[in-house]
Formats: sequence, structure tokens, C-alpha cells
Amino acid sequence: MLVVVSGLPGVGKTTVARALAHATGAVHLRIDSIEQALRNAGHRVEAEGYGVAHAVAEDNLRLGRLVVADCVNPWPLTRLEWRSVADRAGVVMVDVEIVCSDLEEHRRRVEFREPDIEGHTLPTWSDVTQRDYRAWDRERLVIDTARSSPEGCVQTILSVLFSDREDETS
Repeated sequence: MLVVVSGLPGVGKTTVARALAHATGAVHLRIDSIEQALRNAGHRVEAEGYGVAHAVAEDNLRLGRLVVADCVNPWPLTRLEWRSVADRAGVVMVDVEIVCSDLEEHRRRVEFREPDIEGHTLPTWSDVTQRDYRAWDRERLVIDTARSSPEGCVQTILSVLFSDREDETS
């Protein structure tokens, strides 16, 4: 199964994606880590990070691994590309959009977080609010980190993942 955890910077998607990967033993693919590694190697990065993540995700999905992709995933095109990865690997895909409905809390998170990847420059609040993040045009699970702890968010996601699996086996 491919679980794509998407959302604007600072909403808590990496916290939730890491906790989900830990709880399930999944492969955690973080676009920020991939893109920073490419930058550190001297590459200018645009879509290359997603391309690398798609290839690594597909390899792991074909091995039967659960993969949690952690990315902004801002456009219908990027969302469709993840769907194509799942289709090629012949697995179920679940889209999870992480939001923070408390604007002041979201801003606080963005302004006070520290980078956890060497050399990574975090976006400013202005960068986040001006980002080209398009509305979703398909079904997804929406998780609000302003209303639930990371553990609660993971439990909600797990309940959906396991209910989907039960439906498939019934």
C-alpha cells in the first residue's frame, strides 16, 4: 500500500508521516530529505526529488512494503503521479491531506521550527502563504493537526487503512 501524506509546510505532515511509518514498519520517503541530498550534491532541484521518490517508492511497493510518502504534493499533477506509481506497482493508494485549521498555530509552527536536515532552509510564513497549493479534486482523508495529537492523527489514519483492508477481504 502507498500512503501519500500531503500538506503545506508546517502543518505537521512529517511528524505524522514519521509516526505512521514507525507504527506500521513502513518505508518513510521524505521529499525534503531527498531534495536536500540532491542540493548537497550540487544539483539544482525542481521536480527531481519527486522523481527519485517515485522510483524508490515503486521499488519498495513491488517488494510488498508499505510506503509512506511525505511531501507537499501541491498540484493535481503531482497527486496524479503518485497514483501512477501505485497503479504501476499494483497496490492500493490512500491520500492523506494534513491541515492545521488554527492559522495562528500554523504560523507559530512555521516561524519557530528548527531544520532537522543539515543544510535545509525552511520556508518562511510568507513562503507558505504564497505557495501555489491547489485545491484537491478527488477524495482523500483530511487530518487536522490543530484538533488532534500526532498519535491521534496516526490512529485515525490506521483506522481508515485497516477498514479499507477489511472491506477488500470481505
